Amino acid sequence: MSVSLRIGIVGGGGWLGGAIAGTIVDSGLVDPRNLCLSYRSRQPDRFPDSFWTTDSQELADCSDVILLSIRPDDWHPLALDASDKLVISVMAGIRLGALAERHKTGRVVRALPNAAAEVGKSYTPWIGANDITRDDRDVVRAIFKTCGSEDEVARESDIDYLTGLSGSGPAFPALLAAAMMRDAVIRGLPAEVARRAVKAVISGAGRLLERRNECPEDIVQTFLDYRGTTAAAIEGMRAAGFDAAVGEGLSAAFKKSVGMGAVS
Repeated sequence: MSVSLRIGIVGGGGWLGGAIAGTIVDSGLVDPRNLCLSYRSRQPDRFPDSFWTTDSQELADCSDVILLSIRPDDWHPLALDASDKLVISVMAGIRLGALAERHKTGRVVRALPNAAAEVGKSYTPWIGANDITRDDRDVVRAIFKTCGSEDEVARESDIDYLTGLSGSGPAFPALLAAAMMRDAVIRGLPAEVARRAVKAVISGAGRLLERRNECPEDIVQTFLDYRGTTAAAIEGMRAAGFDAAVGEGLSAAFKKSVGMGAVS
């Protein structure tokens, strides 16, 4: 699928905005000449055929679809009149009602891709306001399918929860990998060997989960049933509070997401 719409990305010079721009161009969804991106201080070298600007209103005026990929703290002073255009926010915490009021359009969408968009493996939940059209939905799905997979959810609270679960998600395997590496080095393994071993474990586990149809809990139970070294490790981690720690982390992320939207 390709679209003839002009897409503008406020924050296209940033990590996530640039990643989304890369996937929609590389997939052929949008011609780079129909892409407008904003940046703060130094124009990136990417997308030489696209239009770059430091003026967010100029970007909005020349775009049919406007994607907001900036920090919530940077959004609050942003004055951008979208004039009834489709606005897609990938910011944590900013509510649909606030987006509609600020940008003068009822066609607003909240979406939460994650850092894996850079490699086309993001999971993106999203929700639209009542005024979005069927065509708007098709555009949203097309954009985020280039980044990985997507789901339209039923409630804004689902987006707030998933901000922690999937929006922050790529950090969690990295957190586990860092803990595993520290333990390996403490026990005498050279850092390079530890790094290669841990990276292989994390990337291999991701591919295994992607390929197999079982629920993750079923895979864990399979290892527990073998009663071997993996079972001993799982039981040790759970006894130390692994499940509770994950729950506490997701709860903290949820509360942070809601709080970010409440900042005036």
